[in-house]
Amino acid sequence: MAADTAGQKVRSLRVAWLLRPAPWPLRAVACGLMAVVVWATVRRGGHLGMDNAFAVQAARALLDGGAPYADKRFLYLPGAVLAAVPEALLPARWLPWLVPAAGVGLVLLGWYLSLRIFGIRAGSRLAALAVAALPFFQPFRNLVTLGNWTLASVVALPLALLLARSARWVAAGAVLGCALAVKPMLLPVLLLFVFARRWAALAVAVAVPLAGSLAAALLMPRPGMFLTRTLPFLLRGQDAFARPYDASLGAVLARLGVPPVLAFGLAAVAAATGVACAYLRWRRADDGPLRLVETAAMLLLAAFLVSRPSFDHYLLVVLGPLLASVVVPGSVPRTVWFWAALVPQVAGLDWPYLEDVRRRAFKDAVMLWTLAAVVGCACLRRSSAAAGDRSPAPGAF
Repeated sequence: MAADTAGQKVRSLRVAWLLRPAPWPLRAVACGLMAVVVWATVRRGGHLGMDNAFAVQAARALLDGGAPYADKRFLYLPGAVLAAVPEALLPARWLPWLVPAAGVGLVLLGWYLSLRIFGIRAGSRLAALAVAALPFFQPFRNLVTLGNWTLASVVALPLALLLARSARWVAAGAVLGCALAVKPMLLPVLLLFVFARRWAALAVAVAVPLAGSLAAALLMPRPGMFLTRTLPFLLRGQDAFARPYDASLGAVLARLGVPPVLAFGLAAVAAATGVACAYLRWRRADDGPLRLVETAAMLLLAAFLVSRPSFDHYLLVVLGPLLASVVVPGSVPRTVWFWAALVPQVAGLDWPYLEDVRRRAFKDAVMLWTLAAVVGCACLRRSSAAAGDRSPAPGAF
């Protein structure tokens, strides 16, 4: 009993230290590293803004009277064409700097909103330490380099959870719907509204992307190409260019020699198990934001197991809310396995055999699968625990 009390006191002191205001040198380092990320991204070039460029090209095609979906690499919903029009009107010379700067800014905004879910101040040590660590996290650097529109989901998920935490479910549905209108990554989170029986919010979340897609389709030539060309391309897991980066369970198992049908069957079972874990987590009627965060994170991680493809930067969508939950006893970031899953993604670490671009997906898969398992175990543990039990998991700090 005395040992447990002492351990809880140490953990409380650590949380209190994280919540204190960050000293100005730490804040300066964090801000400086973000500026370095932008500068280094522009200087390095490579695939700079490649994913964003497809959306901009589709918007320019629309402005020129062409069909946005004539380019098979434009994979977003019709609403994304309209969203990209302002960017398409900017001078092209601005984009090499604007895209990575906007990427960094959106990730930081998502992190700020994640902190607010748990009432944490943006000037805390926790906030500054996470910002200072981001430049050394490879999925973050990949997301900023590519300018992938996953960035919209990085902001939308914590904002929707923050609104839901304040019982503003319809507003949360509107935010989720706007994100879906751009990129349907947060589609699994609709189940959260089903679990919570928030039917009005669910209706709004569905109506917004439908209305946006319909409006955009009426403005563009040959919108049906999305159904006849783009959607089949996505369902096939894209092509040989994207396949080496696909970290989904089915794709990786198939590359390891498992028959494709069996591999994707196992992925579907794993995803269904993840959804069941999320449902069981929601049924535990404990109050507080941790219930929202863990349920939503489990739904998305389950989808990442089976979606084709799944990329490493998808993790940024759930990482912010999960990391901010470290202040709650027994949360996922207080387990060793959470951090062990992230270690292989530390930039600058060379992993034998896995550094080749065609094998990097194996490292990404370990990260996504491990985190899905960790969050799933947390969901099951809470669903079976007594309502008043809030003791931390074994191995917690």
